[in-house]
Amino acid sequence: MARVRNNQGHRNKTLNIFMRPFLEQENTQEREAFLQARETIKPLQDKTWKLAETIVRRHYTDDDVKKAYYLQDKFENVDTIAKDSCFHFGYLAKADDDENDKDADNYITKHFDFRLDGNINGSENSRQNDFAYAYFRDELKGKVSKGEKCNPDINIEQKWGDGSGEANQSNPHWTQVDQANERELGLTGGKENQTSYSREWNNDYELDLIGREYCRDRQIGCDQKEFAILMTWQQAKSKLIMAHTKWIETILEQCKVLKAGLRDHTYLEQSIDMARKMGITITETDILATTSKGIVVSNQDILNHLTTLKNKTQTRDQKILARKIYDQAQK
Repeated sequence: MARVRNNQGHRNKTLNIFMRPFLEQENTQEREAFLQARETIKPLQDKTWKLAETIVRRHYTDDDVKKAYYLQDKFENVDTIAKDSCFHFGYLAKADDDENDKDADNYITKHFDFRLDGNINGSENSRQNDFAYAYFRDELKGKVSKGEKCNPDINIEQKWGDGSGEANQSNPHWTQVDQANERELGLTGGKENQTSYSREWNNDYELDLIGREYCRDRQIGCDQKEFAILMTWQQAKSKLIMAHTKWIETILEQCKVLKAGLRDHTYLEQSIDMARKMGITITETDILATTSKGIVVSNQDILNHLTTLKNKTQTRDQKILARKIYDQAQK
């Protein structure tokens, strides 16, 4: 049998469809750190939310909320209460007994956002997607939204670039994948457009608050110990993002080395031999029958597709049956 010459398409499929997924499943220190950070963040957020609820209800009591709803329901021009998931918490930091620091009393405040795309730096206008991509990485991986394949690692890949320390410039591919991720998780389009991921997450963290529309108008006091607990939770979100980044960067570094090796392979069998030595069982057929998007296309798939391209006229009964099948599939 003639040897199959390698080409860029074969090399890309070998690396991206077979080798990289294998590397992502290896038990490494970086992967374990990511998994542990992801496993602990939701229980920590739930616990911190209970504290946030306690702080808020000290300020806006249940009786206050009941009265506010009463007034809002009674008068059309009263719009003073709504559900919210983010708060400005703060406390008055006392100065040390230092003669040179008499006026150092300072009100310390930060913005704490419990939504899926909430900030991680205490700034109200710094919403981000990196936490959502890290937490729902498994759910995003391999999903397709409006024809674009989702990729939870896209932001890390963009910043990593070619590994030289210089990030990739903004480009249409990054934008399209980022938008696909956002659609799949329901991070765009407002509350009515949320998918189950963001909807179920955000619905767990809502409180009735009195005040104007923006949470910056509602400064809520807490003590220093409570503030420290809130900061610990916010920092844990950052640690998950950092663990995700560190792990994927090790994958990208390995892929860079493998890509250079694959480039030197004249024949496909050389790439297959490298994969087998890594512990990956693949054949030439696996590579040749797989599209660049990782879909295996068999001869039968092709023949089935040919059937759909002819004899397109349907009888009335066939149309009714097709509609019934479609309706059942939507239920």
